[in-house]
Amino acid sequence: MSGLEIERKFLVHKAGRTYAKQAFSSSRIKQGYICSAHGRTVRVRIRDNKAYLTIKGASDERGLSRYEFEKEITLDEAEHLILLCEPGLIDKTRFLVKSGKHVFEVDEFYGENEGLVMAEVELDSENEPFIKPDFIADEVTGDRRFYNSMLIAKPFKEWKDTIPEEFR
Repeated sequence: MSGLEIERKFLVHKAGRTYAKQAFSSSRIKQGYICSAHGRTVRVRIRDNKAYLTIKGASDERGLSRYEFEKEITLDEAEHLILLCEPGLIDKTRFLVKSGKHVFEVDEFYGENEGLVMAEVELDSENEPFIKPDFIADEVTGDRRFYNSMLIAKPFKEWKDTIPEEFR
């Protein structure tokens, strides 16, 4: 898959975390970054029993869209490429929740990012309307702290006190 990725990111209310019950699917994800330079990232991801190499370009000024190239690779290739990654790995469970005609991906983080739960939705255009599930809270699209590549460099545990308690 390659092309323009348009997505919006949101925090998830701590009190209303019903996403797991609403999910039609869930999977464990481990990922690392070969490159996490500003304006480009190269990611290796293992999701259950599949693996992917993803290259992303710079986000637009609002953080809504950017170029993305993704290719499925073998698990063996991914295991070897993870050895080349920058220090630190993202470990999370992803829950897929249908809302209207969209699917929200809700990520529950572990390890250094324990307590962080975010949801994102991919859109066909920046102005496309969507129905927010009841667990969705503040939008964090474009806030670099919430990029997975940044969560390796500066984990949530180091700055979680900067966001309201109802989101951690």
